[in-house]
Amino acid sequence: MQEKGSISIHTENIFPVIKKFLYSDNEIFLRELVSNAVDASQKIKRLSSLGQFQGTLGDLTVDVRFDENAKTITISDRGIGMTAEEIKKYINQIAFSGATEFMEKFKEANDANEIIGRFGLGFYSAFMVADKVEIQSLSYQDGAVPAHWTCDGSTSYEIGEGTRTERGTDVILHINEESQEFLNEGRLSEILNKYARFLPVPVRFGTKTESEPDGEDEEGKPKYKSVEVDNIINNTTPAWTKAPSELKDEDYLAFYRELYPYSMDEPLFWIHLNVDYPFNLTGILYFPKVKNEMDIQRNKIQLYSRQVFITDEVKDIVPEFLMLLQGVIDSPDIPLNVSRSFLQADSNVKKINNYITKKVADKLNEIFKADRKNFEQKWNDIALFIKYGMLSDEKFAEKANDFCLLSTMDKESFTLKEYYEKVKDIQVDKDGNIVYLYTNDPSQQDGFIASVKEKGYDVLVLDGQLDNHFVGYLEQKGGEKIQAKRVDADVVDKLIQKDETQTLSLSEEESKKASEIFEKAISRADMKVEVDALNTDGLPVSVTEDEFMRRMKDMAKTGGGMGFYGTLPDNYKVTVNGNHPLIKRILESSEEEGTQLAKQAFDLALLSRGLLKGADLTSFIKRSVGMI
Repeated sequence: MQEKGSISIHTENIFPVIKKFLYSDNEIFLRELVSNAVDASQKIKRLSSLGQFQGTLGDLTVDVRFDENAKTITISDRGIGMTAEEIKKYINQIAFSGATEFMEKFKEANDANEIIGRFGLGFYSAFMVADKVEIQSLSYQDGAVPAHWTCDGSTSYEIGEGTRTERGTDVILHINEESQEFLNEGRLSEILNKYARFLPVPVRFGTKTESEPDGEDEEGKPKYKSVEVDNIINNTTPAWTKAPSELKDEDYLAFYRELYPYSMDEPLFWIHLNVDYPFNLTGILYFPKVKNEMDIQRNKIQLYSRQVFITDEVKDIVPEFLMLLQGVIDSPDIPLNVSRSFLQADSNVKKINNYITKKVADKLNEIFKADRKNFEQKWNDIALFIKYGMLSDEKFAEKANDFCLLSTMDKESFTLKEYYEKVKDIQVDKDGNIVYLYTNDPSQQDGFIASVKEKGYDVLVLDGQLDNHFVGYLEQKGGEKIQAKRVDADVVDKLIQKDETQTLSLSEEESKKASEIFEKAISRADMKVEVDALNTDGLPVSVTEDEFMRRMKDMAKTGGGMGFYGTLPDNYKVTVNGNHPLIKRILESSEEEGTQLAKQAFDLALLSRGLLKGADLTSFIKRSVGMI
């Protein structure tokens, strides 16, 4: 008996609202309907396992088909099916307090996930692309009568006896004119591969051609023939759904290639997530070799809910410093139709975020302790993750202090505690400060490094993207009374000032005259001349830049919140070694010769720092040739 009725939404404006406000994300209709089909299939398996369904399960594969001529898309399953009464109960009543509230609250909305998730409109997403939807269903219950439901996008529906002869449900979408793009094999494949490739029930989309062995040819070489096989688009048991004990390294690597088929490199290592209290979470996170921004943008972490893809925008679930990782996170505690506002407010999401931070820190510490040599070899590839985490997350930093490594010019690696112990008795100044000396450009600062090492001091290599900021972390968290200075921040004797002092061999008048000669030879406002008492075997002239000011300016360049310093001009200190023989010679020379020698010594100091360029470099070369 055919029955007509009205969908319980209290307004006739609901479908225009759905079509208008959800249009930008209209491809999710297929995710919703296929997910419903998978749920129905899993329910019949569950009933069978509980003994509440005695029949034969048979093939539970979900089918997605389209007919370009009839302009239809059909999603079929062999799940529990529905009676007419169940259709009226679950399909005809949209579960929210009133469509008036819906219309008012979301009239400016553009987030399809938020609207669908808030009001349980998953099935009704079909009306984003269809101007008529049919349901043909037969319940698993004994004696059930097949049911047929149809709705043309208004609040009216018709329901009567259907034609389905097997248990399960067909949802038939009559695609509207604006959505003809979905009547295309390539477009549907794209959506299915995005949302359904790891669903727990097989999903079939037509057939595909494969090659299979077909004997041998006359020369004994294997022959192959083409055969049509079902096109199953999903892996129903992806690696993250298995226990770590079931997986070998090659399984994790194979899954990585399945996730990112276009990645050229294998991951460095991985972390298997598996927790069931106080929330449910599984997943695998990979540490990749980060080469460029394109890889980061393309190979993102993917968020799933019960193996249904939700999004790869996981900023609120994964700590920001781990956004460079790759892999999968699956949590049924995150609803399928999730919105950004939900992620930011949900307490489970915050717990997941904290859990992932702890799990990553624990795993890195475990790897470090188990095979330190291997960890050290991979350090350059993972240092960015770890230092970013230490700078941005205090709890992670507490754990990372045990496995964060400092590398030296001698190619040795030390934990923060080990390095502190290494230099605390040698690189200590007269005020008791432990001075860490470092370079961010070994080739450019080679002369300064050599001077430092001649003193018996050690030099750290801090040339990473975040090391301008990480230097400050070392001073605050690396140990007691630490000061960090770049090797070119001052002359070597002043980098780590001791109690003993050098005596200046120049008289006060000679010192003043030397300063005037150099100021005239240099004639630059950004260069401040200072005559000092240094070792006779040191350089006659050194050009240095104050550690604090330089560091603030460097941080400003990398977005460290030091914008004011970024606007200040560069300022350098020119230290004239009053004890060097060349300075005596300059003082004893004619004014012209003395100025030329002073200019030459200054240019050599600039050259050693890579600061001599353009016309000044050309003049230096000509002057040097003339002096040979």
